[in-house]
Amino acid sequence: MRSTRTPAAPRHGRRALLAATGLLAALALTATACGGSGGSGGDTAGEPGAAASQAIDQGKVRIPAGIADKLKEHGIDVDQWAAGGWKDWDKDKWLSEAKDFVNPVIEGLWKPERMKSAKEANKTVSTKDAAADQGVSDPDPAPVEATAEKTPYHQNAAPVGKVFFDSPEGPAVCSGTVIKDVNHPGRSNLVWTAGHCVHAGGSGGWYRNLVFVPAYNDLAKSEAALTDANPSEIAPYGSWWADWASTSNEWIQGGSETGGAGAAYDYAVLHVKPESGSKSLEETVGAALDVDFSAPSATEVGSMGAWGYPAAPPYNGLKMFKCLDRPGRFSLSPALPTMYRIGCTMTGGSSGGGWFRVVDGETKLVSNTSIGPTDNTWLAGPQLGQEAQALYENMSKTYGGQ
Repeated sequence: MRSTRTPAAPRHGRRALLAATGLLAALALTATACGGSGGSGGDTAGEPGAAASQAIDQGKVRIPAGIADKLKEHGIDVDQWAAGGWKDWDKDKWLSEAKDFVNPVIEGLWKPERMKSAKEANKTVSTKDAAADQGVSDPDPAPVEATAEKTPYHQNAAPVGKVFFDSPEGPAVCSGTVIKDVNHPGRSNLVWTAGHCVHAGGSGGWYRNLVFVPAYNDLAKSEAALTDANPSEIAPYGSWWADWASTSNEWIQGGSETGGAGAAYDYAVLHVKPESGSKSLEETVGAALDVDFSAPSATEVGSMGAWGYPAAPPYNGLKMFKCLDRPGRFSLSPALPTMYRIGCTMTGGSSGGGWFRVVDGETKLVSNTSIGPTDNTWLAGPQLGQEAQALYENMSKTYGGQ
């Protein structure tokens, strides 16, 4: 998904950071619940219209009746799908088949090696796409070198993880954050990520086999050390399948490989269930963040931090990184809402990762990584206002209790 457009222009001098150390300290969240792979026992069967559990038995996928009916509604041959059609995408048919989100669980699909093979889902732009000449975007920020998060992640960072999915181009990866569920306190199964990590935008449809892996590679082990790693080393809290996903209509209609008209609305919420186990995601990882939907202007925010798992060179997607900077304004058009922009050298794969700030002593998610330039010197993310809040509240009310 990488753009072939020209790199962004050189950056100006570094801006001063405000309260960066305070932000870092506030973002050091310690998990209080049990660890492990999400518990044992329990049934992952979903409600009607949501994902239901399957198993791979001698190379065959068992598809529950409700999911089979959903696939048929979209013109998918169920027998062919079960025989491997779920991974053999016809790009032309995909445009018509992927109008609704259908994500049945395939147990054991996301093995450690398959996770490592996933390519970054990246959205890149060039400065000629920005509306700086109209006075909408602030000058480009100076690059801020991404720094590695301390390990173990579950004790030193917000509840960030990786979002894996299959696209017509193959396995892909983004980042995501566990967020609180206002209607189900302490028992959230909601994950915040970018819209382009769940849906291709105006030229495509919903992606398949979406899974969230919190605290991926919790101890930041090297690629060599993970060669024969136990799955629990890669996914300490297990794999969580999205049984529903929501993104904005603006992203679905106007999103593109360089962000497009949907970039300012490039956010999504997943409702997830464990591949095995019965506890909620929040209970399992021991932490979740509130979302700040006040959409403060960039001038009102002293400092923001972006967290994620950059996967494009010079990174390899195995470790969590972060950037801290004071945000500026960024817009692709005077007709579009402004986005936040910070200096940051994280690359593709960090898409969807949460942006956090401290409000009255509490760490809150305020944006997510959406787009950046081809020279990887900054990141931009949407402001989360009434539209984002409505999407979140609908997910909580409709799917939160499932």
